[in-house]
Amino acid sequence: KIGVPENYDGIFPWYLAKYTELAVSGDEDGIFGIDGQFLYATKPLDREKQPSYSLQSMHRQSFTVEVCVIDKNDNVPTFKKETMRGSVQLGLLKISFMQVEAMDRDDRNTAHAELRFSLMEQTPRIPSSQMFSMDSITGEVSLTEEGSSTLDPEMCGRYKLQVMVKDMAGKANAFFTTGTVTVEVTGNTWASPDPVRLQENLPGPYPIPISQVKWSGSQAEYSLEGEFPEMLFTISREGVIYLNAPLDRETQDQFLISIVVERPDGREIAKPVELRVMVGDANDNRPTFPQAQYHAVVKELAARILTVQAADNDDPKTDNVRIFYRLVGQIPESPRALFRVDRDSGVISVQADSMEGTAPQYTLTITAEDAKLNSSCTVVVTVQDENNNPPAFAQHEYGPFHVPEDAPLATTVTSVLARDADVRGGDSWQVDYRLESGNEEEVFTLVTDKQTNEVSLVLDFERESEYILVLSAQNPVPLVRGRYGPASTATVSIYVDDVNEGPILSQSHYEVTVREGEEPGRVIATIRGYDPDSHPIYSLQGDTKKYFSIGKYSGELKTVQALDREENSTYTMEVIAVDGNSSLSASTLVTVQILDVNDNSPVLVGDYSWKYLCTPRWEDQALVLASRDSDGPQHGGRLNFSLRSDATVRRNWKLTPINTHTNLSLNIPYLAPEVYTVPFTISDSSSPPRSTFINLPVTVCTCNVRGNCKIAAKPLEGMPTIQSAVGILLGTFAVITILIIIFVRLSYQNPKDSKET
Repeated sequence: KIGVPENYDGIFPWYLAKYTELAVSGDEDGIFGIDGQFLYATKPLDREKQPSYSLQSMHRQSFTVEVCVIDKNDNVPTFKKETMRGSVQLGLLKISFMQVEAMDRDDRNTAHAELRFSLMEQTPRIPSSQMFSMDSITGEVSLTEEGSSTLDPEMCGRYKLQVMVKDMAGKANAFFTTGTVTVEVTGNTWASPDPVRLQENLPGPYPIPISQVKWSGSQAEYSLEGEFPEMLFTISREGVIYLNAPLDRETQDQFLISIVVERPDGREIAKPVELRVMVGDANDNRPTFPQAQYHAVVKELAARILTVQAADNDDPKTDNVRIFYRLVGQIPESPRALFRVDRDSGVISVQADSMEGTAPQYTLTITAEDAKLNSSCTVVVTVQDENNNPPAFAQHEYGPFHVPEDAPLATTVTSVLARDADVRGGDSWQVDYRLESGNEEEVFTLVTDKQTNEVSLVLDFERESEYILVLSAQNPVPLVRGRYGPASTATVSIYVDDVNEGPILSQSHYEVTVREGEEPGRVIATIRGYDPDSHPIYSLQGDTKKYFSIGKYSGELKTVQALDREENSTYTMEVIAVDGNSSLSASTLVTVQILDVNDNSPVLVGDYSWKYLCTPRWEDQALVLASRDSDGPQHGGRLNFSLRSDATVRRNWKLTPINTHTNLSLNIPYLAPEVYTVPFTISDSSSPPRSTFINLPVTVCTCNVRGNCKIAAKPLEGMPTIQSAVGILLGTFAVITILIIIFVRLSYQNPKDSKET
């Protein structure tokens, strides 16, 4: 296969290629020939006339030579139509309404036939000079955004567009052709249809056509959008809009339907138009009450009013929502008709002068009616008792009652009752009791049983031997009739009988803190007790080591000797207060916490005589030094190690703190094997600190590969000499040499095949 450019304008014959034993066949036009072993052409080739030639070899080895004519840009692009016309509809969006087509005879697989379109000029230039645009690749003509919004057939009904097509993808050296496109502006029937009013619950049959739209331009498809149930409204291919089911005004009283017009490929043609559907009312809703049952309370001495309101979901602008109310039943019916309802407002009122002596509850049935439909509700009316009876005691005086003076707190002395003739359980029946006098020191409290109205006098403590109390009874709500008289007041007499009581301590547990080392005799706490009959006597129990003492009458707790927190940090003992006139007693616990003082110096812990360090220095090898301080964490929590301020010591040794310990290691790479004394100080963290000076013997020796000492710090008797060590090494070397010679000879006695893998 060989490529030959078209339109060759050189010397002929034109030699194309060299072949061995080539005889040409298949050249009907006589264009090709053979000169020796060379294939030649006798005239120029034209790709547009014939793009390739197939030549067959006639010799022993048959083969084909395909001569491909290579394209040159020798053709000018042309428009397919001499007269190019199109029409654009009013309201069209920025989508193409026509396409300009052109062709080029050059090879379409090359840039020679790669066409580009452009819009050169628009005539006339009204209402804007940029009314149209052209796609440079497809040649599609469309309105610009400005053209879509300002196009007006009355202002200009025809436009002429000067267009150009270029090959070579529009490059500067490309061939081009110009042409004229005539665009007619046409009107359109695409507009929002008139609003539609439909009656709710139409009987059908469905679907019912309700409106129609029409796009008067190119082929179009229609669809509906809006807030309505799916398939309630549909549109046909002809633009007829249908209603497919009955409407309910109470669910939705109007619809705004957007009608979308699109091309068959789904591209929107114009802006959607809208159809407004309004739903007319029908009397299809009965009046309904917001609740099926109402509850009202009427005082027995006065009338009260209750209003019931029914609602109708029909159109409020029509008579379908006009409601009338009627009272159709009262249970019980006796003694008479007590209530009435206003026909228009639904106001229920008591028409009797008074509800006194009536039943405690009535059930009323009320109906609400419009022009043809009705519904009902019930109203439960409770006749409420009013406070027209004051409470009264059965007697004017109660007692006297006797209470021992050692009676426990919250002791009930007595219970009395003031009776009320109003309805049991109501506010008018409930009684509030109050001590009017005799309880100025608030010795007594009143506890009322709300179920029975009985009141109990509770003694909280005793100060006097006799109490005269004046007790009153009233209702929590005001009296409607009558007033509170002498029957609502009673006198209660109470005597307190003397009893020998035991002492009482002010606290059940004492917490005391003392610094260790304090001088003996210091008062650390005072135990306070009360005995109304005598003075309490104090004693200690649980202090086995006799570290403390207590004043027999004062209750002062003292230290007998200095205390050591390191010996014991907490002491717990019991203080007993005994009545001087009897065996009655009371006790309390005393806990003494000993506060720490920095009175102990830190010490080194452990035996380090058998440990050693290797020389030359091993990485990460160190002696782990442990220490302890008997004081608490405040003073001995963290201990500090520091080497003596000596240049040699600080050069040879290094201390590194690790958590709660300290590592001692060599600070230089090599130190002669020997036993060294390392001086350092251990200090606690208190202020001021306490310190301890340490001289620690440390063995430094030469180590083998396993980290064991090879040589002691000083030579020992009986160790091998240098001469004996050299002799041992030479003997070992001789044995190794003999073994090598034996292995070599064995290998030569059993030679392996050289080809063996």
